[in-house]
Amino acid sequence: MSWSLLFTERYNRRAARFLRRHPEMKQAYRKTLLLLEANPHHPSLRLHPLRGRLQGLHSVSINLNYRISLEEWIEGQTLIPIDIGDHDAVYRA
Repeated sequence: MSWSLLFTERYNRRAARFLRRHPEMKQAYRKTLLLLEANPHHPSLRLHPLRGRLQGLHSVSINLNYRISLEEWIEGQTLIPIDIGDHDAVYRA
């Protein structure tokens, strides 16, 4: 079962800024997106729901330091990335 990613203009700007600041993360970022499309529940992504102010969103790990927060639209098998960055930046959004 394959999922699709729906990128917003806002997220694309954030991702471009993130990759300019962290060019060493390009390969890990691409791998994360491919895994999300193939299987968002892959153990290396560490998918988990967020709580509190960010309830309704989920988060996956690019690596131990960087995360992507996303909205899950189960009916359409669609994932919508919301933010990208380090732990504090993503969870502050």
